Amino acid sequence: MKPIHHQELKKVLALFIVLLSGTLSAQVKPDSLWKVWNNPKQLVAERLKAMHTLAWDYVDRKPDTAYYFAQLEYALAGSAGDKKYMAGALNTQGIALANLGKPEKALIYYTKSLNLREEIMDQPRVAASLINIGNLYNYYNQQPKEKALEYYNRGLKIYREEKDKEGIVVTLNHLARFYMSHHCDYAMAIGFYTQSLKVLEESGDKRGLATTLNDIGGIHLEQCNYVQSIEYYSRSLKIREELGGDPWGEADMLNNIGANYYWLKNYDKALEYYNNSVKAYQKTGTTPAVSFLNLGLVYKDQKDDAKAMEFLNKSLKISEETRNYKINSWSLNYLGVIYSNQKKYSKAIDYGTKALAIAKQQGMIRESMDAAKTLYESYRATNNSQRALEMHELYISTRDSFRSVENQKNVIRQEYKYIYEKQVAADSVKTVEEKKVTDAHIAAQHAQLEEEKTKRNTLYGGLGLLILFGGIMYNRFRITRRQKGIIESQKQEVERQKELVEEKNREVHDSINYAKRIQSAILPPSKVIKEYLKDSFILYKPKDIVAGDFYWMERREGRTLFAAADCTGHGVPGAMVSVVCNNALNRAVREYGLRIPGEILDKAREIVIQEFEKSDEEVKDGMDITLCSLEGNKLLFAGANNPLWMIRNGVHTEMKADKQPIGKFDAPKPFTTHACELQKGDLLYLFSDGYADQFGGPKKKKFKYKAFQELLLANCNKTMEEQKQVLDETIEQWKGELEQVDDICIIGLRV
Repeated sequence: MKPIHHQELKKVLALFIVLLSGTLSAQVKPDSLWKVWNNPKQLVAERLKAMHTLAWDYVDRKPDTAYYFAQLEYALAGSAGDKKYMAGALNTQGIALANLGKPEKALIYYTKSLNLREEIMDQPRVAASLINIGNLYNYYNQQPKEKALEYYNRGLKIYREEKDKEGIVVTLNHLARFYMSHHCDYAMAIGFYTQSLKVLEESGDKRGLATTLNDIGGIHLEQCNYVQSIEYYSRSLKIREELGGDPWGEADMLNNIGANYYWLKNYDKALEYYNNSVKAYQKTGTTPAVSFLNLGLVYKDQKDDAKAMEFLNKSLKISEETRNYKINSWSLNYLGVIYSNQKKYSKAIDYGTKALAIAKQQGMIRESMDAAKTLYESYRATNNSQRALEMHELYISTRDSFRSVENQKNVIRQEYKYIYEKQVAADSVKTVEEKKVTDAHIAAQHAQLEEEKTKRNTLYGGLGLLILFGGIMYNRFRITRRQKGIIESQKQEVERQKELVEEKNREVHDSINYAKRIQSAILPPSKVIKEYLKDSFILYKPKDIVAGDFYWMERREGRTLFAAADCTGHGVPGAMVSVVCNNALNRAVREYGLRIPGEILDKAREIVIQEFEKSDEEVKDGMDITLCSLEGNKLLFAGANNPLWMIRNGVHTEMKADKQPIGKFDAPKPFTTHACELQKGDLLYLFSDGYADQFGGPKKKKFKYKAFQELLLANCNKTMEEQKQVLDETIEQWKGELEQVDDICIIGLRV
């Protein structure tokens, strides 16, 4: 595994916004802009300028709001016949849609904006539109990818004609990343970056220089050109230090230089740069897990197990807190490797199993391969032949998958390496030929003297080799015949074990499917839900066949009790916890006659703890929950970690939950019951964390609660069934080809 090197955080997407001349300063407050827009006495041009700036202010943090403001701008610009502002509004809407993960719709708006700008011959803005469209094909899974080149080259031509240096640099960098990402063509990428460096040096843009030098350093590190990589990273570091104000960038460069020294096996230098990188990160208030992982790897290679484990455990803790699954899996696996080397196989298996579970869950091939190898070696050492066989088969299959991907990349890399080396060789031909002429006469004389000696030695040596070769061939024949018998025997045993594993898998799968039927039986039927929560929806998407999330409802004495719960874990373990927690809620209401949400949660916690205390081992499982009681217009609410959201007249309100779970907790307190008088049309939302925590989108990041809230606000006027459809389609589009990371449960209710 390579030490991780950081690339610029903002290098992937640099979508252009081309502001019209005279646009208001970014320091103008939104309230002031809104007043200008709403004042009909203002000139139309001033109102359009204000709305354009206001829309752009929201395009990254609230893209749906930016889209709406740009729509207002477009309508006024259209009535005034102002095509510049019409095109600008369409461009803003395209960026907003791209940020919302809707590249197909973004392409429509970008194209309309481009057509208008071409019509009025606004060349700089034409180029910006072309680059925006190119970015969609390059970064947003639009097909075919080669369309990005067409638009980038058209935009670059215009920027060069207009002598727009900033536009030239950004476009060249996009072209470089295109060839790296989609063709592994590092020669082309370095060519574009080199052009970019020249323009940046001419314009005196030192920060841009630092970023591009970093990108080139990353290419050389990827190609194992460590000396060249150190050179570019060091140049980038020097510029950042001169400019100041970029501790993250300086820390990244120090880490990257350390990674190169690690691969050069200069461990003292690697430790020096890694430690300086950690000090630089600490100035920012945050040290990433990868820094401690890299230090752990150096000490591991130096056989200093104590130091290695100290830093790997630090990496493990931070990666768990930040949910950095790749670093988490690596940290666990390398701790397992160290324990295996120390012959502490039970601990090695424990860590390796955790590493493999995370790697499988996140679909990480390389990490699955490494963990399977650790487990195979540990099981083999403990004579657990069945588990060793399973892990060996998994290791082989994941290794083949990983090599297949790497081989495709290497074929392309070697082709360009060959071209480069051929050129270098051609440049040195002249020097070599001159040397040959000088040495030719001496070499001819020496060869004549050696020829007779060689003939004699060859004759004697040939006879000896012939005798030796005959003996070796006979011996190899005997060994090969014996090995063939052993291989056939092992092959039969592998086939037998494979059949046993497949049979076990079928039995497990059948058991889980039956467990799903049992779990489905504890969920309230749709007919009952619609009877008491008439205008509502439930979006329920288990990650696996069975789930840790569940929804619950009881009707007692004229009031409707309903909840969305998230139990520890998912899959089979989560489902088992959900049965215990569901039973606790039922008992609290049916057996103990409780009706107040806070009291119900107190009793449920007591029951859950009692159930888990029956185990010989300490069990810290439990659940987070949003629990409501509705009687007429009177709402009572209590929550364990999970809040209740309400939308009234288009305004979002959050009712806070108590920061404690249903389960074991240090210093537990009674749960708080909140009361609220509802109005007709109020919307209530109960949910688990699965929706907001789903990874996806163009940057493979979390959806997050902020985007979840904005999505609900944007669609609150739709019917509940339409809202459910929007939520489902949005998260599926966001997730794309990634695996669902957790169970999803959302309840929506209109009063």
